[in-house]
Amino acid sequence: MIFPLVKKIYDKLFGDRGYISQSLFESLYEKGIQLITKLKKNMKNKLMPLVDKILLRKRAIIESVNDELKNICQIQHTRHRSFCNWAVNLLSGLVAFSFFPKKPSLNLRSKDNLQLLISP
Repeated sequence: MIFPLVKKIYDKLFGDRGYISQSLFESLYEKGIQLITKLKKNMKNKLMPLVDKILLRKRAIIESVNDELKNICQIQHTRHRSFCNWAVNLLSGLVAFSFFPKKPSLNLRSKDNLQLLISP
């Protein structure tokens, strides 16, 4: 089920703890995709690069944007009778989101990226 979604993805894929399985990890690794998730409570601790840890923490911000789009802007409504109505609903939700005074951001500045690349 996940393979059509990752057809055009390469390098790294960040996911929930629910996606952890050895078979999924190996099949994605064969396609050149590294699956990065938080560890479950009963799993042994493994070393992870600092950049991956920071990006894994930023995943919560992306989830909050998805939540705002679905619940506040009402983009998740699926009972449209035509494609045109669906597209108008989607665009109006995105425009409404653009007018929000405070929007979550990842704050990945170039200075921070340089410091992450320099650190071992």
